[in-house]
Amino acid sequence: MILEAVMLNVKPGMENKFESAFKQASKIISLIDGYLSHELHRCIEVKGKYLLLVQWDNLEAHTTGFRESPKYEQWKKILHHFYDPFPTVEHFQIVESKTKNPEYY
Repeated sequence: MILEAVMLNVKPGMENKFESAFKQASKIISLIDGYLSHELHRCIEVKGKYLLLVQWDNLEAHTTGFRESPKYEQWKKILHHFYDPFPTVEHFQIVESKTKNPEYY
């Protein structure tokens, strides 16, 4: 599993329109082979700042399967005009994972 992490800075005053557009774009990305899940988080301290986390089966599912597909063109059209500056996309592999076990609390 690969985690794609993207810090998104949305242009001032466009936050509500971005969130609405993101719901539409979510339907597109979820159709890609190798897509597992995604989360969009709104920053509490900085207005217009979001964190997008997408889980993929493997790196190629994102870099080739999504980025080289016609669906990515739809994604770009819906979302890319909201960003300033344009975001950097990074990919991560899990090193350790732990979840609080309710049996012990």
